[in-house]
Amino acid sequence: MVDTCVLVDLASVDLGDHRDSVLVASAISVGELAFGADSGPDPAARQVRLRHVLDTYEILPFGVEEAKLYGVLATLVRAAGRNPRPRRLDLQIAATAAAARVPLLTANPADFLGADRLVDVVPVKRSG
Repeated sequence: MVDTCVLVDLASVDLGDHRDSVLVASAISVGELAFGADSGPDPAARQVRLRHVLDTYEILPFGVEEAKLYGVLATLVRAAGRNPRPRRLDLQIAATAAAARVPLLTANPADFLGADRLVDVVPVKRSG
């Protein structure tokens, strides 16, 4: 699964060993992209990005199982000494990956400290 930050910057992200993998995205990322498309600069380009994601990736839903895993992840993050509140969407994306039993590719692995006990957080690098 690709994190929202990867979807936003896909052209300049090195997916490493996952380059040829079938990638999925979370419905939570779709929500983040939809919000950005309606509220940020250059709405036309952001709408194109959103449409590309919807047309290219399988979008995994956020349901009851993911919600329960989100609660576990928030607890793990708090136990690691971090506040889960500003990371709610990140943790919901991580919960979606955990429920699907797929790794989470992100350019911001620090956002998931503590959560990595339940989900395989794979750091990717921005190229250039």
